[in-house]
Order: sequence, then structure tokens, then C-alpha cells
Amino acid sequence: MGKILVLVEVQNSRVRKASLSGVTFAADLAGRTSGTFDIAVMGPGARAAAPSLAGFGAGKVHVLESPGLSSYLARPWAGAAASMVEAVGADCLVAVSTTWTRDMLPRVAARLGAGMVSEAVGIDGSGSDVMFRRPMWAGNVIATVRVKTPRCVICVRGTEFSPAEPSGGSSPVVELAVDVAADPAARHVSFEPTVSERPDLAEADVVVSGGRGLGDKASFWNTLNPLADYLGAAIGATRAVVDNGVAPNDLQVGQTGKAVAPSLYFAVGLSGAIQHLAGMKNSKVIVAINKDEEAPIFSIADYCLVGDALKLVPELVDTLKKS
Repeated sequence: MGKILVLVEVQNSRVRKASLSGVTFAADLAGRTSGTFDIAVMGPGARAAAPSLAGFGAGKVHVLESPGLSSYLARPWAGAAASMVEAVGADCLVAVSTTWTRDMLPRVAARLGAGMVSEAVGIDGSGSDVMFRRPMWAGNVIATVRVKTPRCVICVRGTEFSPAEPSGGSSPVVELAVDVAADPAARHVSFEPTVSERPDLAEADVVVSGGRGLGDKASFWNTLNPLADYLGAAIGATRAVVDNGVAPNDLQVGQTGKAVAPSLYFAVGLSGAIQHLAGMKNSKVIVAINKDEEAPIFSIADYCLVGDALKLVPELVDTLKKS
């Protein structure tokens, strides 16, 4: 595996910290295969964000910013990413698993005729014998897979790897000239970003998540908001809560939602279904509050409170404010 290209996500002209876990993965893979890695950024704000990536030890930082990428549409973005891989001469494309990359990377792999590994959580072996570990069946099984195609696409579970830190040096920033074909079957209509004063869920240091045990929408928010406000935390939710319309989809934590690994995770009124645990089990400290002492969440929690969350959480907030 000669050259690895790691795609880093840009939002509002700034690099998303969570996507830097892909750089950590790419550096490890390059070391195991006697290869090198480059970094790439694409889309609006890529040109402004690129210089901040020059100190991460990459051979080059590639920039692709085009009017055709002004708004995300899967086909033109996937086509541009595939062309970028070919222009750079990369053997492997790496990116952290996000809503964006989960939509785009399978299309890139198809265009390149490349084997793909999704939700990679580790690397085994070295040289031509390098293999990748990925979870299956909600994390109950870890599969070890080898990619046999000349090129590969790897979607990395970011919470399994620490975000890369600048290591010194100054990689050259190179503009790529890639044609971006319009999508004849779709057009971008509008984009309405979610505005919140809370930290981004995927990058928050503290997360307070709630489950069905909190009851209806009013109880859910009235219980979690004071605790999250005091801790400066992001708020998360289980899939059941999202499916019931209590919380928006972008707050879902779990196998089909976001994977988080904060320093402190509060699991409030949630039982700990396998699908939810898959998205938060790497949290450094887990505090669980549930009235069912047999709830699965207690098996991985560092601190357990057995009781009615609707009563315990307000009491906890009052105690914290007095301390």
C-alpha cells in the first residue's frame, strides 16, 4: 500500500476535530505498510481550512474547492472524491465515519472498483498481510477482513482513535484541478443548519443522554436541560426517543446514530440496548441512572444510581449547584 489519502471534514471553513481521528488511523496504516499519507479537504471552506492541516506529518495537503461542490449532493461529491484519489495516485482512501462519509464513500468505492471496509476499529498485521477489524451485529462480533482489490476505501469509527495532534513540519498545500460533473437527477434546494448553543454531540467532552424512561417530550427536556446546562454538555437520545418524535434525529446516539466518546457520559432513563451501547461504550466515565437495577447499562457504567430519573436528576442538579 503505497499512498494513503485521508479525507478530513470541513465545516464553516474549519476542520472538524472528530475527523482528525482519520489522520491517526492513516499514519498507523502507513507505518505498517511502509507507505505515506496525504491529507485532502474538499467543498466550501476547504481552501481556508487547509493551512491548519500542514503540521500533521502528511506528504501534502490537497485542496478541492469548486462551484460544483458548493452544496452537498452525493453523486457529484463522490465523483469528485474518486477523481481526487486517481489524481493523487492513492491506493487507499480513509475517512472517519460520519453522516456525510457514510453516504458518499460507498459510491466512491463503487466508482473506483475498490473494496471497502466500514466502521473500522483497528488494524492487524503489516505489509501485504495488513487486515482491518470491524464490528458486526451491533458489536457482538468483531470481524477481521482483508481487502483484495488494488485500491481500498476505509471508513473509520472515529471514537476508537484519538484525534491527531500537530507533529511539526509544514506540508505543502496543493490545489487540485478536478472536473466536478453536475448531477442531472438531483438539485440542491436548501440547507437549514441546526442552531444550538450546546457543544456538537460528536465532539462534546460531556454528553447527557436520555431514553424512554423519561416519558414524554416535556419530561425528557425538563429533566435533561438543567443537568446539561450546569455541565455545559451536549444532549443525546436513544433511537426509541428519536422514533417517538421526542428528540431530533441528529441527537441519536448508537449504531444507526452518532458514535461518541466523551470524558463523561450520563445515561439517564435508558436501559442500554446493544444498539445504543455500540455508540457510547468508549466513553471514559459512564454514569447510569435507571430504576431497573437489572438494566444492561449498569454492566458498563462506572457509577450507578438506581431510582426514578425524574426525581434523581433534579436532586443531583441541586446538589451540584450547592457544592
